[in-house]
Amino acid sequence: MIDEKIILQVLAEQQEEIKSYKPQKWVARKEESLFEFDTTMAQVVIGVRRSGKSTLCHKVLLERGIRYGYVNLDDDRLANMEVVDLNTVLSCVYQLYGTDVPYLVLDEIQDVDGWYLFVNRLLRTNLHIFVTGSNAKLLSGELATHLTGRYNEIHLFPFSFSEYCQYHQIDTQSITTKADAERKRAFMDFIHDGGFPEMQGLRNKRAYVKSLIEAILRKDIQKRFKIRNIEVLRKIAHHLINNACQEVNYDSLSKVLGIADKTVKKYVDYLSQAFLIQLLTRHSFKSTVRIRNQKAYIVDTGLQGNRDNALAPENLGWRLENMVYIELLRRCAHDFWDVYYHKPSPRAKEIDFVVCDQDKAIELIQVAYEIDSQKAYDRETSSLVKASETLLCNQLTLITFSPTRDVEIEGKTIHIVSALDWLLLDNQD
Repeated sequence: MIDEKIILQVLAEQQEEIKSYKPQKWVARKEESLFEFDTTMAQVVIGVRRSGKSTLCHKVLLERGIRYGYVNLDDDRLANMEVVDLNTVLSCVYQLYGTDVPYLVLDEIQDVDGWYLFVNRLLRTNLHIFVTGSNAKLLSGELATHLTGRYNEIHLFPFSFSEYCQYHQIDTQSITTKADAERKRAFMDFIHDGGFPEMQGLRNKRAYVKSLIEAILRKDIQKRFKIRNIEVLRKIAHHLINNACQEVNYDSLSKVLGIADKTVKKYVDYLSQAFLIQLLTRHSFKSTVRIRNQKAYIVDTGLQGNRDNALAPENLGWRLENMVYIELLRRCAHDFWDVYYHKPSPRAKEIDFVVCDQDKAIELIQVAYEIDSQKAYDRETSSLVKASETLLCNQLTLITFSPTRDVEIEGKTIHIVSALDWLLLDNQD
């Protein structure tokens, strides 16, 4: 058990820090609209470590003038906390914020075994609870089992491009030559350095990325799943980062690393649960096909190049495809749509993304860095036309660096959209 004086000291320091916050200067996040206030459900914010989950909670509460208590359990002095300590935590919250505090934010609570029992008890007392966590297990296991129907899930990613522009005060509306050049420069910076909030403006991005990946591997995976050989996990993680947008070859990884195929699959699943990678399944009505042919994307392109011994190829097409997938996950979450890729046969040209509303394809999206050559143009457009007939979908989009325009091919209209225009669409809603 942790001494009450230590817990009180930690929470008092966290309380003091909140007093200096100025949320009006923070970037507005689209996920702010997903919170439900004055409800009996816990508000659960999940996402990769350092994506801004706690900042998001502070922002929505402070801007509404809501009085709340705050507990950040990602503190070394609270590292060995057990569920029996959580009642002491509650006592300390009452001492600092008053026994009538209506809201409580519990930051990174998933590492306390049995935490959901504590949250359930607080919900029964009509206390409004905000919970953040850096592991999908927070929902798929404990929450789904013990808080059935009593939580509202909000998935947060690092900054989108429009949020990145907002942070760096990039004009996204003006049509002047200067403003257009600034947006293009910002885009190239974003595609290389990504959108982790704390990394903006840092000179030593490599040190930041290294510490972030290690924190994810050790705190969100090794500690939680009690992995003894972290070096194998680390190798798999960096392999997937280096080979973003590619299909995961479990057999090959198993042979190279000298470990069982099922262990590789387990470790890849852990990396997905910690949100370091995002898996994309193949569009098929057969579940066995979807399970076998998953592709791996990274949660943010800034993780790809800013690493020690990073030998990932400078493939802007892959980076753009990765950015589009993460942006699709942001947007589709609002409408409860799913995203797949389409490859009808091993030799067929695949469609990068199929957006589905349940079993109906509502948009086909192809991503290509350039379509300047006739060969590239024909390859990408013909793939969309063919898939349109197979999947019975006429909303066809080709995201590239070419100017935005519509073209008609074989009676099908294809929306060719500039990557810059497409990424800023959410800024115009």
